[in-house]
Order: sequence, then structure tokens, then C-alpha cells
Amino acid sequence: MEMQKYSSKRIAVVIPYYNASNEILLVISKLPEYIQYVIIVDDKSPTPLPKEDLEKLVHAKATLYFLENTINLGVGGATKRGLEEAIAIGAEIIIKVDADDQMDLSYLPDLLDPLIANKCDVAKGNRFKDLTALRAMPIVRRIGNLGLSFLIKSATGYWHNFDPTNGFLAIKTDVLRKLDFSKLANRYYFETSLLSQLYFEKAAIKDVPMPAIYGEEQSNMKIWKMPFVFGARLTNTFLKRIVKEYFLYDFNIGSVYLLFGFPLFMFGLIFGISEWIYYANINTFAPTGTIMIVTLSIILGFQLILQAIQYDIINAPKAQ
Repeated sequence: MEMQKYSSKRIAVVIPYYNASNEILLVISKLPEYIQYVIIVDDKSPTPLPKEDLEKLVHAKATLYFLENTINLGVGGATKRGLEEAIAIGAEIIIKVDADDQMDLSYLPDLLDPLIANKCDVAKGNRFKDLTALRAMPIVRRIGNLGLSFLIKSATGYWHNFDPTNGFLAIKTDVLRKLDFSKLANRYYFETSLLSQLYFEKAAIKDVPMPAIYGEEQSNMKIWKMPFVFGARLTNTFLKRIVKEYFLYDFNIGSVYLLFGFPLFMFGLIFGISEWIYYANINTFAPTGTIMIVTLSIILGFQLILQAIQYDIINAPKAQ
């Protein structure tokens, strides 16, 4: 009965491939029989894709597609091409799996069930719900992921999804068709740019607790590079979301909080610093009225900004 539930849906798996010739064989061998389409995108990998071995491993009910990028586009670029192919061949649900065998495919039913039950539009893995798995995660990666996850949540508006950088996900094709693929990033920012696009479609995303698996290979993304790689992009994503959501597409109480809160706070901060410098230079105390104006502006502005954040969190898209 369970198998029939999945087999009734046209399910595709997209696998971006780069230098993982041994690992991808393990990934393909673990795919269940209800997967109808397997799309592997060779992202101009120096290590050749073992096509013959893969053809032997894939189960008989699945159709295997090999795509090759003429230049290296990064994991995001390869994934986008795979998603486009999956849409073109008529898949209803698309699962994105990495080729490095660091995603536990036994959790595929957990990703698929909420989609089939129409409880959400996207299901993503969450490595931070399992404390045992969290302790097993390298400490530097854990700290980096937690900090980055918070920044991504605020930038994309998906406050209720705790592991936004997790690339193990399943998504309905109907939702994907609404997205502008040209606005999705090619490399490490892909997951974040996908979330930022999904936000404006109000796509419901469900977290699926699962452990992370770490092999012996080293990540290409160094922890110290994260502020430089993601900082400017996250700021840009955040500002675009706020302007579109609260001033272009809609105007609500959150817009009012921002419209008055941010200018008040900045006025109090800038005016307070300039007055402090002025009176410090003439070696005298600032007038009580000046202090009150600065204090009230900062406190009131900060309170309004907190109210705007609370409104944003409450109104974030949520799964059933």
C-alpha cells in the first residue's frame, strides 16, 4: 500500500555531480523503486561520471538521464538544469539529492508524505532537531550553520524553518513552474535564493528531522569565507524582500511599524552621536531636553522595529 502511494506519483530525483564517482554509485544503489526518473547532471567534473556502472545499478522501473554542463556552473547551476529537465519530462514531485552520499535516503518517505498529503509545497531536511546528530556534526560547521541559518531565516522570511541551508529537499513541480530560474543562484547561495523566490509564492515549507552524514572529504566552503560570500547577498535579499512585501505588493501594520520605527531609531542614533561629540568637544553636559529626545527616539524606534519583526515572524508561510 505504501509503495502504491508513491508509485502513483511521477517522482524524479535530481543529482548534481562533481568529483564523486564512488559515492554516486552508493546513492543510486539506495534509490527506491518508486523513483521513476533519475536525472544526473555532470557539472564539468574532472572525475568522469561512471555511466555504465550507474546504468547497471539503477532499478529497471526508472528512466536514467545524463546531462552534461559544458562549463562548471556550481551545485546551484547543475541543480537548476536538472530541475528544468524534470519539469520538461512531466515529473510531479522532484527530489534533490547530492552525489556525495551524505543524505540518508531512508528519509525519502518523510519528505514525500507531507507533499502527497498536500500539507506543504516543499519538504526540507533539518539536521538540528536531532541532538545526537547535532553533537556528531563538526563543531566549526555546527556554529557556522546555526549562525548562517538565523541570517538566512531573517533574509528570506522563512522564520519557522530551522535548517535553510540543507540541500536535501522535495518540491512540487507546480510550485517550481512559478519561479524565475534566472534569479536562482548557481553556487552556494542556491538554497537561499530558492527560498527567497518561494517566499513570494507563499509556498509552505515543512522541516523533516534527519541526521547529517559526514564523510572524510573536506567541504569546499570554508567557514571563514561565509561572511564575505553571503553577507552582501543576504543583505540584498533581505532589503528586496522587505521593500516588495511591505511597500510594493502590500501595505499593512508591519509596513507602518517599519515606516516610523526605522527612521525614529536612526534619527535618535545619529542625532545622539552628533550631540555627544559636540558637547564633549565644548566640555559641557548636554541639555536634558536633548537627552530626552535622543532616548525617546531610540526606545520608541526600537520598539516599533521589534513589533515589525514579530509581525514578520507570525505571518511567515507555514506548513500544516
